[in-house]
Amino acid sequence: MRARRCVASLDVIEVESRGTVSAGRYGKPEEFAAVVALLASSQASFVTGSMIRVDGGMLRNR
Repeated sequence: MRARRCVASLDVIEVESRGTVSAGRYGKPEEFAAVVALLASSQASFVTGSMIRVDGGMLRNR
């Protein structure tokens, strides 16, 4: 959608978007799944009411 609004190619939008992430790349599905697996495991049984950002530092850059 943004590419249409900006009249820019999807590749250009993707490069700019990755630039907003401190890690310099998009997360891999297995990286997100690892956090889910941890939270669903018995090791996280004492974790309550927490927010865990899995964004490669994206929000820090805004």
